[in-house]
Formats: sequence, C-alpha cells, structure tokens
Amino acid sequence: MEKEKADKLIVKFSSKVYGFAVKKSFSYDEAEELSGEMLKELYLSMLHAEDIVNPEGYVWRICQHVYAKYVNQKKLQKGVSLDGMSLTYFDQHDFGETEEEIKKLRKEIGFLSASRREIVYSFYYEGKSIAQIAKEQGLPEGTVKWHLNKARNDLKEGFNMERKIGSLGLSPVKALDFSHWGRPGSNGGPEYYLKDKINLNIVYSVYDSPKTLAEIAEDLGMTPVFLEDKIEILLANGFLVETKGKRYTTYVRFSPEQISLEAEDNVFKMQEKAAKLLVENYVPKIRAAIADVKELYIPGGNRQLFEAVCIFYAITTKCTLPCDKDLSKCRIKTLDGGDFFATVHIKSKIMDPNYKELPGKEKYSGVCGAMTRGSEKYPCLYSWSVDSKLDSRTGKWQNNLNSDYEAVYEVITKAIKDDKTNAEKFKRLRERDFITKDGKINIMVVKGAAADLFDKIPKPDEKLLSEFAKYALEQAMVLVKQYPPQLQDFVIVDFMDQFIGNRVALMVLYELYENGTFRPLTKQEKVTANLLMFADTLPEA
Repeated sequence: MEKEKADKLIVKFSSKVYGFAVKKSFSYDEAEELSGEMLKELYLSMLHAEDIVNPEGYVWRICQHVYAKYVNQKKLQKGVSLDGMSLTYFDQHDFGETEEEIKKLRKEIGFLSASRREIVYSFYYEGKSIAQIAKEQGLPEGTVKWHLNKARNDLKEGFNMERKIGSLGLSPVKALDFSHWGRPGSNGGPEYYLKDKINLNIVYSVYDSPKTLAEIAEDLGMTPVFLEDKIEILLANGFLVETKGKRYTTYVRFSPEQISLEAEDNVFKMQEKAAKLLVENYVPKIRAAIADVKELYIPGGNRQLFEAVCIFYAITTKCTLPCDKDLSKCRIKTLDGGDFFATVHIKSKIMDPNYKELPGKEKYSGVCGAMTRGSEKYPCLYSWSVDSKLDSRTGKWQNNLNSDYEAVYEVITKAIKDDKTNAEKFKRLRERDFITKDGKINIMVVKGAAADLFDKIPKPDEKLLSEFAKYALEQAMVLVKQYPPQLQDFVIVDFMDQFIGNRVALMVLYELYENGTFRPLTKQEKVTANLLMFADTLPEA
C-alpha cells in the first residue's frame, strides 16, 4: 500500500484503536502503551500489504492479534490468570447513531439469548467492567469477553438483515373453542393457559415444526425477551416440549386448517349405519342386563330415563375400537394437577364450499362428556353424566361441581335444612333444578357403587366391533395426513375412540325417541337426562 494512503488510514482509525485499548487496560499508561503497539503493528502491516478491500475488518484483525500477544506476555511476566483464554472484546461494527438505528439496535438486543442479553446490557447500558460482570454472573472473565464478542457478531448480523414478521405476527391464530380429554387441573383445562392470545400463538408457532425461541419471536413479530417467561410457563405445564437444539414442539392438537364437507359427511353416514346396527343388536342386550336394578330413584318414575343413560354409557365406554398405540407422551400434565389431551378448535377453510351437506347433523354436536364427580367428604358419592341437546343443563363441565352432589346428598340425608345457614346451597341447587320448588330431589339416584351397575352391562359382539374398526381405521389414515408427525398417533387413536362415541350414542338415543321405543322427554326429565348420581341412600319418593 502507498505510504500516503496508509497515513490516512492510521489517522482515521487512531482514535478508535485508542478507545479499544482503554477498554482493555487498567490504566491510561497501559492504554497508551497498548495502542502504540497496535498502531505500530498496523502501520507496518499496511505498508507491506497489497490494496486492502475491507480496511475496517483488516484493522481489527491486527488489533486483536496485538492484544492477544500482549495478554500472553502479561501472563508470562506476572502469572496472571485469564481463565485459560486469550479471547478479547473489540468493536467490529459501527451501528450508527441516528434515532432509527438506535431503535433497531435495541430491538436486535432483544433477540439475544437471556444470558448474553444481560451481559450486553450491563456492559453498555450500565457501564460495568468485565471484571464486575464476571463477578455478578459467576462467570470467568474470558467467558464474559466471549459472550460480548458473540453478541456483537449476532447484533451485526441482525442489524444488517431485514427481519420479516412471520405470518402469526401479521395474522395471529384465534381459538373458537377448547376441549380436553382427561382430568382438568384446579385452574381448569387448556383454556386457562391458552386463552392468552400470545400463549396460544406461541404454541401454534411450533405446531408444524419445532422452533427456537428466536424463531418463535420472529414468527410472532415480537422480541424473545417478552416471550421467555411465557415459554417457561407453557413448558412447565406441558403445552410446550423441548427438543434437540433448544427447539420447542407441542402435543396440543389444533383443528385442521382445511376441511372437506364431503369427507365429514362420509364419516357421518357410516356412523348413522353403526347407530342403526347398535339399536338393533346391542340396545336390547343393555336393557335386559339392567332390568333387575330396583334400588333406584327416578323423578317422575319414567324408567326409560335410567335405560337411556345406561345405553349412552355403554356405547361410549364398552364399544372401544382396538388401537395399540402409546399416547403417554401426548398427555399434558399441568402444575395444578391436570392430566389431559388438549384440542384447540380454530377456524378452518372449507375445501369444497359448493358441496351440499346432509341436513340435521347439528343436533349431534356440542356434547360435553363423560363427566365424573366424587367427594372426599362423602366417599359413597359418585356421579356420571354427559351434557348434550337432550338435556337442559348449561355451563358444561365447568358448571358441574362436586359440591352440587354433596349438597344433594345432604338434602337426602336431612343433614341440612332450607334455612339462612344453608341459603347458598339451596339457591345453587334450585338454579340447577336439582331440587324442585317444593324441595324434592330432581335427579336420578342409584343406591350402591357405580361399578356394580356398569359391570352388569355387556360389551357388543366382537364381530360388530371389527366391522366398525375396519372403516374407522381407513378414515383415520386419511385424516391423519392433515396433522404434524408428533400428533399422528394421537389423531388415529382419538378418531378410533370417537368413531363409536358421543355422536353415535346420541344417534342411538334419538332413534329410540323417534321410533317410539322411548317416549319424548318432558321438561322435568331433561334436568336429569344422561345423569346418574350414586349414593348409599335414596331420596324419599
């Protein structure tokens, strides 16, 4: 390089080189000595070099080399430990000083890892020395220097690239409803954790493929520093699972982005066929098996109410189709005691909007079941129920409380009276219509244990179940293609389980009501339809 050009570059970089030396020195004398060595080495190197394409990068490589030699000399002369590392910290990039550039730089700092971000903040914003940061963080000084160097590289890369907000940042996913299969915790089911839109979109961002914290942040158009606490909570409660490379995935199932109305109708038609076969071949066996159950209280005395709930129970629990897959990894176990499979229902695009759907399907939707309730206070108490359009109960599982049945039992045993002391209990029972205006119990009660009744109910013929299983598996293998790999086993098992489930059970009951086998339900009977309470004492007739 020509001497004149080298002289200009030395003048241009001399103040920055001195600033670098000040940061690395313990006194101004030492800084002057170090910067002098750097400028000397730099000048000589420039004179012998060809034309330099990237002067800034060239300068800092020389300075790093000089500083490394300087550190090694100090170690030899004074025996000073530098953590076994000759790493140094040096400014490699000028980020600018305009308001827009500073704002962008602060945003990029938010994309650093938590530990690195804290070191950068302490060094730049709080003006702490490397030694002080090392002491506070419990890290070797060389490690702190390494983090600062890595941070500068990461910031330079982020500063120079155009960050794009992911699809969820522009159009976040919205939940239409939540459902679970299993036991909710004391705080509730998945809706307690995922009703927060950010939590929901964090989980959805890793649904199709695992992502790092930074990738999730970019997808949502937010900085990682804002998401870290939320991710920790979701991780601790099972809604996120950490995989290799600090990536996250989820076993929460989301409804498909696209659905086919024709495909749904094909499943519906086969379920209708299954329901008719069950009415003909299985319902008579259920009714015969429970014919000898006499210790039973039925408001109004219609025994068909009792038979209907046993039929629903039998179809949803005794008609399970075989599917040998381990789903333990898919269970979400929350810190408040929840243990369930979770589904989020989102808006789906219809693939065949011109298809004319089968009429009348809506009456088989909106089932909340099966729900079981017990009592530590009264161990003999138990209830089994399913809420659907056949009953008049509201509020789904959230409104179905253990304390409701405890209060009913206390009324049955005359442990409480309808007075001011128990006003709240009686108010609640009347709101649910579990007692009438004149104080009579308005739900079905069976004397004895639930198992004694349910064990009486036989399973359907294996030939019938095999016929159902064959079609269900064929449909499941088509359906599973709409889901990510980690959820495919769950989807297959759930489809097999639900194929002869709540919808088919409702089809069977509607068929029995419509063909005259059972008479239509009255307003009073709808309170206790598909609800049984078990106790050691029956209400007075």
